[in-house]
Amino acid sequence: MAAPTAPARTRRQLPTTPWLFAAPGLLVTGAFVLYPFVSTVVNSFTDRRTLLPGRFVGLANYRELLHDDMFWTGLRNSTLYIAGVVPALVVLPLLLALLVHRNIPGITFFRSVFYTPVVASIVVVGLIWVWLLDERGLVNSLLQAVGVGRVGFLSDQWLLLLSAMAVTVWKGLGYYMVIYLAALANVPRELHEAAAVDGAGPVRRFLTVTVPAVRSTMVLVAALSSVAAFKVFSEVYLMAGPSGGPAGEDTTLVMLVQRTGTGLTGRVGYASALSVVVFAVTVALMLLVLRADRGEES
Repeated sequence: MAAPTAPARTRRQLPTTPWLFAAPGLLVTGAFVLYPFVSTVVNSFTDRRTLLPGRFVGLANYRELLHDDMFWTGLRNSTLYIAGVVPALVVLPLLLALLVHRNIPGITFFRSVFYTPVVASIVVVGLIWVWLLDERGLVNSLLQAVGVGRVGFLSDQWLLLLSAMAVTVWKGLGYYMVIYLAALANVPRELHEAAAVDGAGPVRRFLTVTVPAVRSTMVLVAALSSVAAFKVFSEVYLMAGPSGGPAGEDTTLVMLVQRTGTGLTGRVGYASALSVVVFAVTVALMLLVLRADRGEES
């Protein structure tokens, strides 16, 4: 029997070749995504602590959540964060993208300036805003100079949460602006010209031409910003401190996970249950946004 030709041997080896290329990515995903996820779900049904393996306790951690005041405080703050941040991050970056969309001399410089907060370290950004909003910071010094008096941006429960929202919006404007710029580049210029011929002004062209053309992008931005807002940690942690502001009233769910599950006596099992709840809510947010988008299309 004749030996197989070189092309035949090559064809028999081809099915394994894609797996060889995908193997590094699959290993990294399995080690740093799938395994931690499965481990977190398993730990949520145990009373495991940092230095103790723990034992199976069923739904005890989830039942405890329902009677934990800090859990409801964190859920309230994370929900308020979505309500305060998402509308701003859907609308303001679109308006900013419209401003820098035109190809005029020097516009690249402004695009770079608006994008700079995105690449800046969140720790540096948080510290800068803390220095600005501190009782002896620049903002309060200016307010006192004009006779308004000092404002407790970092000491009042609600002002602290609003200040953290402002930092999140300021840092995310450039990122979502770039997404909108890509969408605006695909809007046919003829649509704007036809609307202008029909007598539509800038505002009407924005509402009847630009918004419908980038609606799918707005849904994407709403989904991304909703998940990011619900999982907020760094901004509130840096501005409110590890305690979560006055009496812990500004604690978010992710801050509660970090506070509960770390340290030598950390309650890993309970923190895992909190993490599972955060995951479930973020998935629900994504599905809710997608369903709303499909409802509008239908």
